[in-house]
Amino acid sequence: MQWRGRRGSRNIEDRRGQRSAGGGAIRLGGGGLGVLAIVVIGYFLGVDLTPLLEGTTSSGPVVTQSGELSEREKAMGDFVSVTLADTEDVWDGIFRDQLGRQYHPVTLVLYSGITRSSCGNASGATGPFYCPGDKKVYLDTAFFDTLSQQLGAKGDFAAAYVVAHEVAHHVQDELGILGKVNQIRAQSSQAQSNALSVRIELQADCFSGIWARQAQEQFGSIEPGDIGEAMNAAARIGDDTLQRNAGRVPMPDSFTHGSSAQRQRWFERGYQSGDLKQCDTFSVRNL
Repeated sequence: MQWRGRRGSRNIEDRRGQRSAGGGAIRLGGGGLGVLAIVVIGYFLGVDLTPLLEGTTSSGPVVTQSGELSEREKAMGDFVSVTLADTEDVWDGIFRDQLGRQYHPVTLVLYSGITRSSCGNASGATGPFYCPGDKKVYLDTAFFDTLSQQLGAKGDFAAAYVVAHEVAHHVQDELGILGKVNQIRAQSSQAQSNALSVRIELQADCFSGIWARQAQEQFGSIEPGDIGEAMNAAARIGDDTLQRNAGRVPMPDSFTHGSSAQRQRWFERGYQSGDLKQCDTFSVRNL
């Protein structure tokens, strides 16, 4: 992905380098799980395992001091900023051309360790997420190392896919989809709620595919192999693959993001069509 030297977004809130009151590193609680395992299992299986990390509270940390960012951290911040700018330009055009309305860009919060959101604490145990309460995406760029080194989803476009996927949840919020579905989920059984969550996530994958297609056409930033990186990432973070890698038998009723094949299929559908109407995961029987 060609991103260096290109426009970055102004809608970045950088909280990295900030430390919470009490300071110190996050330590493991009793349970024998490593921090990395908590990050992977917690985020991708849709479970908040923050209570397994000592030093976290429901009220969130209080920022008291800042530290220097490494050169890699600065580069990752620049990368996210450019990727976010691309999503802004792409979705602004899609909303105008396909919907005849204005797109309101999302704010992306970069943080390290733990920070507050209107949806609760953001931490390594929650992974990247979109919070509809404050309309912000929360991202610890250290997650990109987990994605590449531990999950095998290598390449900058795999990381861009993660950003585009979370922005896609904001797009769903802008369209009124996210709020309506979450209202239904709140009144549903766990199995029904999970099934709706899968459809939300697969639609976000489809929207991410649309973004990739438009980024290729508008900016020429997509390089050979980039789409393959995104497809590989989609496969690596499917619920069935993650459960199997965690030593569990895949249980479809517990899926919250979709299987590897489903995630790849819906990303490709968006990429091939470039059409919002083709991303209606709620009207199809077979995902």
